[in-house]
Amino acid sequence: MTTAPSTASSLVADRDWWRGAVIYQIYPRSYQDSNGDGIGDLKGITARLPYVAALGVDAIWISPFFMSPMKDFGYDVSDYTNVDPIFGQLADFDALIAEAHRLGIRVMIDLVLSHTSDQHAWFVESRSSRFNPKSDWYVWADSKPDGTPPNNWLSIFGGSAWQWDATRLQYYMHNFLTSQPDLNLHNVEVQDALLSIERFWLDRGVDGFRLDTINFYFHDRQLRDNPALAPERRNATTAPAVNPYNYQEHLYDKNQPENLAFLRRFRAVMDEYPAIAAVGEVGDSQIGLEIAGQYTSGGDKMHMCYAFEFLAPDPLTPARVAEVQHAFERAAPEGWACWAFSNHDVIRHVSRWGQDIADHDAHAKFLASLLMSLRGSVCIYQGEELALPEAELAFEDLQDPYGIQFWPDFKGRDGCRTPMVWHADEANGGFGESRPWLPVPAEHLPRAVSVQEQDMRSVLHHYRRFLAFRKRHPAFAKGEIEFKPYEAPLLGFHRTFGNETLFCLFNLSAEPVTAPRPEERLDVLGGHGFDSHLGDERITLPAWSGFFARLV
Repeated sequence: MTTAPSTASSLVADRDWWRGAVIYQIYPRSYQDSNGDGIGDLKGITARLPYVAALGVDAIWISPFFMSPMKDFGYDVSDYTNVDPIFGQLADFDALIAEAHRLGIRVMIDLVLSHTSDQHAWFVESRSSRFNPKSDWYVWADSKPDGTPPNNWLSIFGGSAWQWDATRLQYYMHNFLTSQPDLNLHNVEVQDALLSIERFWLDRGVDGFRLDTINFYFHDRQLRDNPALAPERRNATTAPAVNPYNYQEHLYDKNQPENLAFLRRFRAVMDEYPAIAAVGEVGDSQIGLEIAGQYTSGGDKMHMCYAFEFLAPDPLTPARVAEVQHAFERAAPEGWACWAFSNHDVIRHVSRWGQDIADHDAHAKFLASLLMSLRGSVCIYQGEELALPEAELAFEDLQDPYGIQFWPDFKGRDGCRTPMVWHADEANGGFGESRPWLPVPAEHLPRAVSVQEQDMRSVLHHYRRFLAFRKRHPAFAKGEIEFKPYEAPLLGFHRTFGNETLFCLFNLSAEPVTAPRPEERLDVLGGHGFDSHLGDERITLPAWSGFFARLV
């Protein structure tokens, strides 16, 4: 095995670095094209790392860049230990790691362990017969006597979760596309193979993992039917409302107790290396927080998990914020959350929550500051720091099979995956010289990095200011949270760590408001970018703003 060469690093040795970290998610296809083929790549990411460092984040999370036929744009892996040629080669990844560490940035990579591509060598062998060494590496089952699938499980991308294979005369399970067969983690050989992949990337110098669909790893051995879900319990948290996936209670196709033992095995490998961390994505519309609690308990599984509560379309209100935070604390008293408002799978939050808000920038600044003030770690999705709105694409420009399947009621995920805009006056927003894989929206160009760099009042500069402000006060990263009894549109809470208690107050409205001055003595904090004011009796908060003080 070839490993990355040792390089000078400015990282501080801290096994607890992940607790309260701010992680910047990079979707490599759309970040920076370095070779003119219209697709972003690893060299492009490396070239832009100084920009990431200037934001002040602690780590980056890179979406999959492994060998793949790209039916699901990298989340269908055909070789876990090689870089797909469209993104570069292993040497480019080694160079990326070295530059990130030189700049003090940790690197987390996206591991998709629940399924592979149907072009993976494992699956090619598995489907070749019922009696080969890997015949049990995927989830195979006989049909019912009438030829229909083994049970009623549904794919999250629509239709049955079972696909007929004419060679084995059996069905194989796929929670996602038919070209993404599910691995059978009940087979210990499969677990061992996945742990060897984990070790391969740790040996190359990665600092941790984002684990895709972590609660999908195991299925019910008995293949029992999922029960129907009562209509009043349905929601669009993890799948769009038009998807019948929401009509079932997913008791048996995922969320199985056997996963806990595998996560302990995965954590044991990480613990052999210094300062490694993992965040798991929990996709469940009914018990997501409870699962996150299970997976982060005991200090022997995941370091942190995120569910979809703040990625869902539900309006962001003071009550909602407090409710989600309290629900996580109840479900995961030993656990640690990782919050995000946007990622590569959901409508960008400035559009999801701010479609009708006139002051787009003020709203974006407020949302960023609220996110980075909650208890937990934080994921920021590329372009969020520019307040990029969701792109409106024509049907003929769509690439996402999910959107093509459910168009026009659900337009898929391409609207949040359009290329990053670096220079307003360059072709394709500075993303690359050739036509990009997704079009660059004209409305994104005025929000390019080159434009916002010149305006100290821009959303980009606000992100930098608030990240720096957050680092000056460890209570934001590590502290407890206690909500205070304010009426909407105000949201107030204390963050306490050691001898420091911070008072945070937010105005979740488009109108200025005032609030009574607390009885505690306050040392007003500056440098956060808001023009709130503490008077003799009242606190004045402009629209979409925050107020911060230290209790003395």
